[in-house]
Amino acid sequence: LESGIITVACAPFSSKIFFVVCLSDDDVDLEALVNDMNSSLESLYSTCSEPPSSSSSNVDPPQTKLRRSQPMHILAVRLLQEEEQQFRTSSLPAIPNPFPELCSPASSPVLSPGSLPPGESSSENHIFSEDGMCKVVEIPADMTVRHLCQLLVYKSHCVDDNSWALVEHHPLLGLERCLEDHERVVQVQASMSSDSRFLFRKNYAKYEFFRNPLTFFPDHMVAWCQENDHKIPPSQLLQNFLSPTTCPEIQGYLYMKDVGRKSWKKVYMFLRRSGLYCSTRGTSKEPRYLQLLADLEDNSIFTVITGKKQHGAPTDYTFCFKLNKAIGETKELRMLCAEDEQSRTCWMTAFRIFKYRIILYQNYKQRKALLSHFSAPVRSVSENSLVAMDFSGRIGRVIDNPVEAQSAALEEGHMWRKRNRVNALGSHSPLHQSSLNSVIHIAQLWFYGRITREESHRIIHQQGQVDGLFLLRVSQSNPKAFVLTLCHHQKIKHFQILPCEEDGQVFFSLDDGETKFTDLIQLVEFYQLNRGVLPCKLKHPCTVVAL
Repeated sequence: LESGIITVACAPFSSKIFFVVCLSDDDVDLEALVNDMNSSLESLYSTCSEPPSSSSSNVDPPQTKLRRSQPMHILAVRLLQEEEQQFRTSSLPAIPNPFPELCSPASSPVLSPGSLPPGESSSENHIFSEDGMCKVVEIPADMTVRHLCQLLVYKSHCVDDNSWALVEHHPLLGLERCLEDHERVVQVQASMSSDSRFLFRKNYAKYEFFRNPLTFFPDHMVAWCQENDHKIPPSQLLQNFLSPTTCPEIQGYLYMKDVGRKSWKKVYMFLRRSGLYCSTRGTSKEPRYLQLLADLEDNSIFTVITGKKQHGAPTDYTFCFKLNKAIGETKELRMLCAEDEQSRTCWMTAFRIFKYRIILYQNYKQRKALLSHFSAPVRSVSENSLVAMDFSGRIGRVIDNPVEAQSAALEEGHMWRKRNRVNALGSHSPLHQSSLNSVIHIAQLWFYGRITREESHRIIHQQGQVDGLFLLRVSQSNPKAFVLTLCHHQKIKHFQILPCEEDGQVFFSLDDGETKFTDLIQLVEFYQLNRGVLPCKLKHPCTVVAL
């Protein structure tokens, strides 16, 4: 316009356009001016909305009716739902935001997996204890079994004596396997079904064959020992198993259950580095009579805990081979059964050595290196932070002398017993003291109360049949007596503890009154230092940790 300036102002995110007209002093036809502006805008919109013309056609498309500017509804909610669904389908769980107070009201207090650094992944696992308690643990993709056990020891505040293990348990199949220290937990979980779980328990026999190899490998089952007239030292026997150049062999009869059948048949078998073979003609080792049953690389070996009940096994010493990729399929299991516990332990231990070899020895050396720094079992981090204090003076002081600290600990223990005797019984009468001696053992980890003989066998089997593994329980035949269940040379034995009265005071004895103890704690402490009438000392108490 020659006579004035027109300013056009558009409000953002609005469907209306406002015109601010600044006029000069001369009169202008306002209606004509608005019509001219509308026609200009219409021509501009029509030009932008027309599709590009083709080079082969010069015909203009017909003019469409102009649609005024309107709000456009962006499907933001739908896009957010699609992104959320994409994150949920990912294997990464949602991580709680450590700073929820910094979030806006519309923000979520949960960090999505996309906020993790690239290459990092983790998963949540439920770890169970023997008493059914559960603990949820965030497990990174690179976490090994050994590191997870150390984490559970720290979280559960239990004594770290490097005998804790993680067990892969399949309740529907009746199988379980003690995982190796170097295995990655997330990879093992990928081959587990929804009903399977991880158990956190003691296993004293995991590396016991490195200390006592002759106990785990009897001469009649090792072909190399028979060829050398049974004159093989234990160290050379282990070197033969671990060396990649030698070809050791485990042989013997096993009961085998054919796939898809209920019957069992006795077959002569051989375990080599290449796999498990059975002979179709007696004890012949000719290649034409050998049949491969299981490959070591693609299979894992499991203990069958319900062999007789679920699979009709001829004995209680059942084990099986399971494909690593098989999830919850009974038809993929190669069921085997041994004559006794020593034979089953030999087959299963040889399978572990043949499959992992030097890696298994490195795991053992790592555990041994951790124990070499301590003369006693390693305590948890929270216990190691404690120091001995003396509050007898006006101010407390730290006890630096180890001998003084030990005597202070013993005195504190006697004072604890005295306080509990007064609190529980209310007086120091001999009758009440005798009552206390009969119940003071209830809080001990090795006391299992009223359990059956079969249940005690199951617990000993689970925690490893090593010499000196023991527990105490109430006798089923005599309610006033107790039973010491002890493992020696992979055999479980039971010794009855009888009460005896002398001068009006009740004592407990394991050898018909020759050696008497006022309570069961004193009895256990004595036989931990002296063998006495037992075949071996009490070394390893059966322990159940509460997660």
